[in-house]
Amino acid sequence: MQPDGQITRFAPSPTGPLHLGHAYSALIAASHGRSGQFLLRIEDIDQTRCTPAFEAQIYDDLHWLGLVWPTPVMRQSDRRPAYHAALRKLNGLGVLYPCRCTRGDIRAALSAPQEGAAMIGPDGVVYPGTCRGRAMSDAGAADALRLDMRRALSLVGFVGFVENGPLYGGHHRLDGDHMIANIGDVVLSRRDMGTSYHLSVVVDDAAQDITEVTRGADLFDATAIHALLQALLELPQPTYWHHDLIRDESGKRLAKRDDARALSTYRAAGASPADIRAMVNL
Repeated sequence: MQPDGQITRFAPSPTGPLHLGHAYSALIAASHGRSGQFLLRIEDIDQTRCTPAFEAQIYDDLHWLGLVWPTPVMRQSDRRPAYHAALRKLNGLGVLYPCRCTRGDIRAALSAPQEGAAMIGPDGVVYPGTCRGRAMSDAGAADALRLDMRRALSLVGFVGFVENGPLYGGHHRLDGDHMIANIGDVVLSRRDMGTSYHLSVVVDDAAQDITEVTRGADLFDATAIHALLQALLELPQPTYWHHDLIRDESGKRLAKRDDARALSTYRAAGASPADIRAMVNL
């Protein structure tokens, strides 16, 4: 039973067609926001991959599923000043540093003989800290900005988040050792975007007064990053609902490139919204 006044959201990126996993997450979020409000947000910070056609298809597919939301929708490409303000606050706390490492540089550093096996975190391989210690005064246009995870954790003391979902229910205190070793110094501002998923989603959830975030189980470690950023930025914290992932017959989770599971493909084959709900056990 969801409390009255719940504000939930679905926040897809228009970089490909929505698939069954997106439908599952959107339908759960909409059902939880029934007593309050369900919002749609377009996460289009990656302008090299986002297209108007995919954005239009998102609206069409969600309306077809029977979902409604207030308009106009929030679009991240309109929100850069808010992200820059958050970065300034984090810089004032001394938890950012510039990084000029390419993916090739990171792979080379991790393959050095003295390094152990690379750890895989929410953003891929955990950054080895090559640029840690560089001063922000040294930052240039070609640099990304990373969060100094150890420094950030030292500033916040007790931090946790509340999980209402069926998988990880309860209160979770952040495990600093785990976050340092298995998540590492995540990027908060990419050189070609001026922000990142982790930063923008935290700033936007606060701006929209989101009370519950619905997301897949694969984002559980990302939620720890977001709880940390909320504490650093002094933002309100929603509760979380992590759900199982929708997978194909081989057990592999669905991706946007898996057009065989795209909602548009099922629609073209004559499926109904009720059929989609049945496919995802809702």
